[in-house]
Amino acid sequence: MSMSDSDTSSQGGSEYKTFRQISRDRLLYEMLRSAKTGDSKSSWKVLIMDKVTVKIMSYACKMADITDEGVSLVEDIHKRRQPLPAMDAIYFIQPTKENIVIFLSDMSGRSPLYKKAFVFFSSPVARELVNHVKRDGSVLSRIGALREMNLEYFAIDSQGFVTDNERALEDLFGDEESSRKGDACLNLMANRIGTVFASLREFPYVRYRAPKSLDPTTMTTFRDLIPTKLAAGVWNSLMKYKSNLPNFPQSETCELLILDRSIDQIAPVIHEWTYDAMCHDLLNMEGNKYVHEIPGKNGGVPEKKEVLLEDHDPIWLELRHAHIADASERLHEKMTNFVSKNKAAQIHGSRDGGELSTRDLQKMVQALPQYSEQIEKLSLHVDIAGKINKIIRETGLKEVGQLEQDLVFADAGTKELINFLRVKEDVSRENKLRLLMIYAAVYPEKFEDDKISKLMELARLSPDDRTAVYNMRLLEASSETKKSSIVPFSLKFDAHKKKHAARKDRPGEEVKWQLSRFYPMIEELVEKLSKGELPTNDYPCMNEPSRSFHGTPGSPSASLRTGQIPAPHSMRSRRPSTWARPRNSDDGYSSDSILRHASSDFKKMGQRIFVFIVGGATRSELRVCHKLSTKLQREIVLGSSSIDDPPQFITKLKLMAADELSLDDLQI
Repeated sequence: MSMSDSDTSSQGGSEYKTFRQISRDRLLYEMLRSAKTGDSKSSWKVLIMDKVTVKIMSYACKMADITDEGVSLVEDIHKRRQPLPAMDAIYFIQPTKENIVIFLSDMSGRSPLYKKAFVFFSSPVARELVNHVKRDGSVLSRIGALREMNLEYFAIDSQGFVTDNERALEDLFGDEESSRKGDACLNLMANRIGTVFASLREFPYVRYRAPKSLDPTTMTTFRDLIPTKLAAGVWNSLMKYKSNLPNFPQSETCELLILDRSIDQIAPVIHEWTYDAMCHDLLNMEGNKYVHEIPGKNGGVPEKKEVLLEDHDPIWLELRHAHIADASERLHEKMTNFVSKNKAAQIHGSRDGGELSTRDLQKMVQALPQYSEQIEKLSLHVDIAGKINKIIRETGLKEVGQLEQDLVFADAGTKELINFLRVKEDVSRENKLRLLMIYAAVYPEKFEDDKISKLMELARLSPDDRTAVYNMRLLEASSETKKSSIVPFSLKFDAHKKKHAARKDRPGEEVKWQLSRFYPMIEELVEKLSKGELPTNDYPCMNEPSRSFHGTPGSPSASLRTGQIPAPHSMRSRRPSTWARPRNSDDGYSSDSILRHASSDFKKMGQRIFVFIVGGATRSELRVCHKLSTKLQREIVLGSSSIDDPPQFITKLKLMAADELSLDDLQI
């Protein structure tokens, strides 16, 4: 039950492929293409999946990719299916008893549903289930392949994946700690993280946030042990792959850092001012789906069109990590340049030289069919940026954002927040809630003197909003709790010197755009990890020094003994990634070059760094991983139990406390 031999670790292979490219290639070529055997090369096949594997496939591949590999029909294993005895079937399923029983029912007896079955499991399959298949002689002769793909994660980004544990925050950090539920959640998470390394043929150094309260006077909570338990589960999974999986590295090829949401409670709540984050935060998008309204033909009723904001759109790829003000400027520049270089566009454009409307752009599409794709993409993003800027203006979001950042950097405190809540009565309920959640994260000790509850009264927060603020305590790092309860006098000094900052300005970081001062904590942690400066007391390592490295000076294991992980020996010469590149004026559609160069950006990278955050990651953290990949010359891959935009995160926080609350009761 081995996989095909493909060297995908960051140290081997002639062509460097990004995390999602490897995942996609394995599904398309190692799985779908391998089913094209002998006489069946030209025939179409049925692809059968379950609810988990269909999500894995949809994140990594497009329907056109699947069709190109000879799949004409995609079916759900749990639904009644039409017999197609002349066709072969590819099963991509989880190795559960239920799935095996359905598969055997499909393929056994005198009238199987399909001619031949190629079976691929998303994760390691139990021996008793394999024996169950082998015992059925009629099925055995109809099996073309029975293999473990070891690919059970969801590649949400070229450098990001989730394990799809949407209830991790509730199950692991909730007030009613249930270790049975929590252990089951961590188990699934660990197994799915394990498949990431099996799939990429990478063997990591496993670092994790140590429990903070390991002293005789304090009892360690389940919550505090989350990264430790997950690290142990991942390590267990890796050891099995190391023993059983052909071509799995026997010495370390990369680094994995396991964290949880307690390391940064502010990042999931604060307004992130980049184009990507603003789209998801302000526009009520469903996943990456945006509903774009385009003018009807001949002045008719406007039409609604669903578009996906993803990597195949070059303008999205170029602008997604840009500050919204920068993105708006660049879009205006692209449009102006396009119009100035196309006479027909000038005729159909705005006659008074003002801003181009969506209707003007639609006229251009009709007049310049050869440029229709570029104009449509441009018009889509002009429309989105326009909507975002309108919301920012109408909700007074800049002032809210300024106070958020000032609270985090200790340029504002309780007095400024009280003043804001008194004066700005028209600020939305959600924005008041987010301000108070940030305040609670910066000043956790204020829970004890009732200051936060008085602020919530002033903000007129509803009971379930108050629950979200109180539940910030459940995500508090234990060391901070201890500090505030054991050494109360230290707070006087904090108040005295004011610098109760949750962040300090980073030296050498130029803040070009207003409100882009905030950075997520993982930026600091990943940089320290890469430089070998992450302390082993706070972030221990699971790995014993590798035997193959014993006695080698400067080797990874040697530096581990001194409490350091080495910086990689970089093997690349590399251009800066697109979001960091200086702007050049372009003709309005040369963003296509972004797509052409996207993969070449990663030629000859150093060792990968994986960061996994239990309890949900944010778009700002994903952006930082892209930014640091350029800076550190290493591919940084972010993993998490889920990726949450602020409204989702707030809903999850509200659900952490009370079983009596349901999603229908909550307002965001």
